Amino acid sequence: MQGCQSGMFGNGPVTLSEGLNKLLSEHIPLREGLERLFSLCKTVKEGQGASFADLVQEVKDFASDLDHHSEREENILFRMMEVYLGKNGGPIAVMEYEHEKAHGFLNVFLKNVQSSSEFSDEEKIQNADLIENAYHTLISHFGKEEQVLYPMAERMFTDEEKEIVKQRVSE
Repeated sequence: MQGCQSGMFGNGPVTLSEGLNKLLSEHIPLREGLERLFSLCKTVKEGQGASFADLVQEVKDFASDLDHHSEREENILFRMMEVYLGKNGGPIAVMEYEHEKAHGFLNVFLKNVQSSSEFSDEEKIQNADLIENAYHTLISHFGKEEQVLYPMAERMFTDEEKEIVKQRVSE
């Protein structure tokens, strides 16, 4: 896949190596899940009660998929990029903050629905707002990874490091 990146490692298009491309390809089903969640949030806000149960199940499924993807980015890609970019500030700190922010919205929602099974219309709307916040955070976040972070990693990593990424994300 192609991406473009401006900054210290050039700004022409780059073809991602296999491991980075695998991480990028995981954004496709995650985006589809986000779109389903966003649509369910609208339905909940319009007062269609049965949709809230659907939203709860979809959030549980989505959160599990997102956790798997995020853990590999954080434990593999981000740690390897820190060697070049440092640990404090910069793009890795921003990416990790956005992970925490999105997971925070999802976790508050999941905690709320775990602690109760009956919700007023207002509570349903407040919980749907949490998911919409996660949606906006993640749509923006995925764009930054695709347009900046992954191409940056492709340019900075050696062939050996790209092979490590490939092996570790495929485990």
